[in-house]
Amino acid sequence: MRAYRPALRTGVLIGPPLLRGPRTVHLIKHPVSGAAFEVGPKEHFVISRLDGNRTLDDVVTAYADRFHRRLPEEQWTRLLGLLGTRGLLAGSPDPAPPEPPPARANTFWKGSRRTVADAHATAGRLHRLLRPLLHPWVQLPLVAAVLVMTGAVLADPPALLDGTRELLGRPLALVPFAVFLWISVCLHELAHGIAARHYGGTVTEIGLRWRFPALMMYCTVDNYLFLPGRRAKLVVAAAGAYANLLLLLPFAVWWVPLDPADPVRPLLTGMLFVGIVQALSNLVPLPPLDGYRILGHTLDTANLAPETRTYLALRRRGRDAVAAYPPRARRLYTSYAVTAAALVLLAAAGSVTAVVLLVLD
Repeated sequence: MRAYRPALRTGVLIGPPLLRGPRTVHLIKHPVSGAAFEVGPKEHFVISRLDGNRTLDDVVTAYADRFHRRLPEEQWTRLLGLLGTRGLLAGSPDPAPPEPPPARANTFWKGSRRTVADAHATAGRLHRLLRPLLHPWVQLPLVAAVLVMTGAVLADPPALLDGTRELLGRPLALVPFAVFLWISVCLHELAHGIAARHYGGTVTEIGLRWRFPALMMYCTVDNYLFLPGRRAKLVVAAAGAYANLLLLLPFAVWWVPLDPADPVRPLLTGMLFVGIVQALSNLVPLPPLDGYRILGHTLDTANLAPETRTYLALRRRGRDAVAAYPPRARRLYTSYAVTAAALVLLAAAGSVTAVVLLVLD
């Protein structure tokens, strides 16, 4: 037993440390069945060293150096048995696949339907087609152009109000632009999939989802949380909003040289403003928006909103109820609760103000 050199099976995915409630956890995922489960830092320390080269004695010694205690043999046996049962050790049989959730029948009011037979292959073809444009020397000027466009458009609030009013009053321009925004939303989803493929992610499904009267595309990335490094996850999460802003650049190129007195300029101003608001609204850190995922990756947290609600519910019972939470978790969940409430109030106030100005001015 002491000379045994256990190894994880090829393809097992191990995630980074994430704060979840009072605990720090790591996600581990089976490469075939897709089953995932959580382990604590000590279990992760051991599992991450099962490379087939280290003996159990080697891992026990490293464990003692790190945690100042030896790992009892019964815990070894229990951990290896668990990993073997879940099919995570080299040579162990695959576990039975988890039962899929019962499929909900599509209705007129809501539902979803796959539109691509092999989503991963489709995302791969799009990635190969666009790969030359993903080079940093191409992306850096595009990022700069997007930032300049956004700053230039938002720098003149009175013009934004006039432009929005002009756009709303021109149905022949508003309807095609609404179709453009819907296409932009579809490309937003595909951008997530292409970015995930760029970093080695697996795209499992591309389709259409409807919630009457809305119809939208969706793109599901299976191993998104296991992408290497924080940067990859941040890029994938922000790719959709970035794609929306890129699609506005042709309008900006047309808008910039126009004389302020040109009758077309207010209309383009309104289009750019509405498009920028649509893109940036996805970066608000509230679920289920992309900004919520970006914040979670930045803070290395899992289920930030649900865990915040759980923490607040416990906190109402007194300090003793949250004694298990480390100081960082207490600060983080309290700060997010305050921030989320402020964002909701700010969004409501901004929407009401915008409607009043557009209708009454």
